[in-house]
Amino acid sequence: MRGPKARSPGRLERNDPAMYDELADQWWRPRGKFAMLHWLAAARAELVPPASRPDAVLVDLGCGAGLLAPHLAGKGYRHIGVDLSLNALRQGAEHGVQGVRADVLAVPLADGCADVVAAGEILEHVADLRGAVSEACRLLRPGGLLVIDTLAATALCRWLAIGLAERVPRMAPRGVHDPALLVDRAVLFAECARHGVVLSLRGIRPSMTDLLLWTVRRREAVRMLPVPTTAVLFQAWGRKRSR
Repeated sequence: MRGPKARSPGRLERNDPAMYDELADQWWRPRGKFAMLHWLAAARAELVPPASRPDAVLVDLGCGAGLLAPHLAGKGYRHIGVDLSLNALRQGAEHGVQGVRADVLAVPLADGCADVVAAGEILEHVADLRGAVSEACRLLRPGGLLVIDTLAATALCRWLAIGLAERVPRMAPRGVHDPALLVDRAVLFAECARHGVVLSLRGIRPSMTDLLLWTVRRREAVRMLPVPTTAVLFQAWGRKRSR
């Protein structure tokens, strides 16, 4: 018997988590709707050093289907992924990610359990930025590393990352971002500092040369390059103060 017809992603509200289940077959397609998430995962992993001790843990908040996993291979971490989508967590498990189904605002893991907390492309999807930062910092052990990439709350970002990117095939699914949830950099910096993590920030963007070659199928991936401005897409990183 044929089940009920799935809703079109275009009919969902902006930032609706149901989108990820409806596009579940796209996660591991290098040229699918989540292609840019693969490029961002590679750039995020470059900020993660090899583990400094046995049994090191990396907690991946909003892990999706585990796209970070291939880029952590050989670095020595137990990779724990936190996400709300069971489908995505199942796919992540196939790539070695130990899945935890939970909201990033209430992660059922112990204080100080993580050597690294990665929050990639998740903070711009939560309604409570301060709560998400508090939870990420809670999970970090003293000396642990917080790694973030996200979208800035600026008019330029709203135009590029939502107005433009959602109209370009394979850049961003339509409706994936809510402009009201883009991240205030000053709030992010202040909240992390309040929890003992002083951040460094840098802007990043796709290599235009790579993007052109990828579009005509002459490259398999696109490098993310640093840029002077953090007004659109940016990375942030810092270590938790040791007591």
